[in-house]
Amino acid sequence: HFLSAPIDKNVPIILAMLGVWYINFYGAETHALLPYDQYMHRFAAYFQQGDMESNGKYVTRGGSAVDYATGPIVWGEPGTNGQHAFYQLIHQGTRLIPCDFIAPAVTHNPISGGSHHKILLANFLAQTEALMKGKTAEAARAELEAASMSGPQLDKILPHKVFRGNRPPNSIV
Repeated sequence: HFLSAPIDKNVPIILAMLGVWYINFYGAETHALLPYDQYMHRFAAYFQQGDMESNGKYVTRGGSAVDYATGPIVWGEPGTNGQHAFYQLIHQGTRLIPCDFIAPAVTHNPISGGSHHKILLANFLAQTEALMKGKTAEAARAELEAASMSGPQLDKILPHKVFRGNRPPNSIV
């Protein structure tokens, strides 16, 4: 694909250009790789070597110093682990953290006849949609009221349930 696809349809080139864009124009210093499959639990560590070793130089192939950022810090964990660790930072933090969410179309471990994989994919898609769309105060208020919360208790927790969205996730299946 990389060697044969036209540039406008070449996924590796498009993702590389997005990386340059985010680090140089948005100041995104890190990039998260979030596989939604336990078989890929070491993928981020594996990918770090290829990405950061290749892009972690301050000179061009010809030896001239560059005047732009050459690559972000690449990191990540399987999605279900990250949800209880750093997703809060990605969704609501003050730094822009581009993310690649990666999920297999077909599971290699069909727990409960494949229903576990369907739930995992639903969660995968919900995370990327939430990063894209965010959650307004009105939507958060409606959810809290539906959970029988009201008054000062609702007002206290409401700001912590709102997030802006417009965060850059990629969904790769």
